[in-house]
Amino acid sequence: MLNETPKAKRNDPLMVQSVAKAFRVLTVFDKGHGSLTLSQIAQLTDMDVSTAQRFTHTLTQLGYLRKDPVTRQFELSIKTLDLAYHYIRGSRLVDRAMPVLLHLSKETEEAVSLTVLDGTEIVFVSRYLSRRMLNTDVISGSRLPAYCTAPGRAILSRLPDAAVREILAQSDLLAHTPATPTDIDEILARIAEARRNGYAAAFDEIYHGDASVAAPIIGASGEVVGAVSMAVPLARMERAQFLETFPHLVTAAARGISF
Repeated sequence: MLNETPKAKRNDPLMVQSVAKAFRVLTVFDKGHGSLTLSQIAQLTDMDVSTAQRFTHTLTQLGYLRKDPVTRQFELSIKTLDLAYHYIRGSRLVDRAMPVLLHLSKETEEAVSLTVLDGTEIVFVSRYLSRRMLNTDVISGSRLPAYCTAPGRAILSRLPDAAVREILAQSDLLAHTPATPTDIDEILARIAEARRNGYAAAFDEIYHGDASVAAPIIGASGEVVGAVSMAVPLARMERAQFLETFPHLVTAAARGISF
């Protein structure tokens, strides 16, 4: 199951399994699963109906779920955004990044993002969309694989080789497009190139016609803490022009955010 708690965590004596199950219920709601019946929640969380009923009732009472009195289906409530709000308000990285991202967005009128690494994926913490960009599927909170994205490879370029290889070994190396690299040696070569250049670029690797460039953000102790990225549709710009125009802007932005 997608939301199954890993065995190592289930065997952790300090792990509160009821809390883990509650979050498992919350995370089954996504695109295509905006509203779910109790039996669907039970199936998606690998719980029996009685257990799922107790968790959905508790989460409804706490205000994180709402139940439609007519359809009897559950959906996330607006209160679930409180978790994201507290993260953003409490994040030193976001606080430092916001004015820089806003300036970069206004200067270029392109899509600008702040991303962080979580396991084998990057998470878009903040994103300023471009009025000239048609694809708006990627929003704050979206996740993409690290191995085939510019921000992912920018972050990986500042990690030790052993950590990079472990992340790649745990990644599902799918060919999202014909341009997606799936060979580990090729991916490692692109990460090494990003390390030499100080930025990473990707073309058509997740979405057709998409070009992106990203630079790593460095923390106070020299560790990588995230990446600044910019995305542009290739229909408006050749690759050579893209690489002449944007890498120095994202690297300057990343330096401005770095601690």
